[in-house]
Amino acid sequence: MKKNNSSTKELTKQEAFVKAHRHYHHRISFYRIFIFALFLTIWEVCANTGIIDTFFFSSPSRVVLCFIELVTEKALFMHIGITLFETFLSFFLVFIIGLGAATMLWYSAGISEIAEPYLVVLNSLPKSALAPLFIVWLGTGTPTIIVAGISVALFGSIISLYTGFKQVDPEKITLIYTLGGTKKDAFRKVVLPGSIPTLLSTMKVNIGLALVGVIIGEFLAARRGLGYLIIYGSQVFQMHMVITSIILLCIIAMGLYQLIQWTEHYYKKKV
Repeated sequence: MKKNNSSTKELTKQEAFVKAHRHYHHRISFYRIFIFALFLTIWEVCANTGIIDTFFFSSPSRVVLCFIELVTEKALFMHIGITLFETFLSFFLVFIIGLGAATMLWYSAGISEIAEPYLVVLNSLPKSALAPLFIVWLGTGTPTIIVAGISVALFGSIISLYTGFKQVDPEKITLIYTLGGTKKDAFRKVVLPGSIPTLLSTMKVNIGLALVGVIIGEFLAARRGLGYLIIYGSQVFQMHMVITSIILLCIIAMGLYQLIQWTEHYYKKKV
């Protein structure tokens, strides 16, 4: 009877914890939505009462009308699709190149010591300064935009992954060597599996940086995409189009981040 009572109490505590945890997340979600709705309300009221000039700042209702107009013209989804394609391709290439480069640095201490200052300098360099060079080298078009997207995220990705590889428990690596394993075995069985959390967190950062790089490229070298819409809207003084495009970029960035976060949660559940 005592064991049954203690089990019941533990179960009750667990259920109470789960309920409190769920309630906490519901409360956080409510406050997020409330703050966003409050911001939209204040923005619309200020626009309608003349506190802010709608020509420069637009308003939520005008943004919605602009969105409907762009959808009706059947051009918006093409621009969104182009930006998403360029972002995903840049992100994929950053992932492959970054993982390969970090692996090479882990395998060779000499190469890592030689390359480290160059990686730090290249990571610190403002990538928008390189965009004109990309246009001269590659011309205008998709290749320039992809390279711009890669340049923003690549060097930071290499540094983060290499740092994560070095922070894996050295005793486990020593154990692999003690059992007769090679450096390849240590990387495949210890370093890479132990660095998956670092890999996922780096991906969450990279997906946003790839989008930033793509938009920088579209500002300078595109005739399609959300970055092009922003530049075109500012040139013809259609601020509604500019703000609508910026809001769509915010939604896309949030969705891409959430996609990687769901992947991370799925991995943690499996582990």
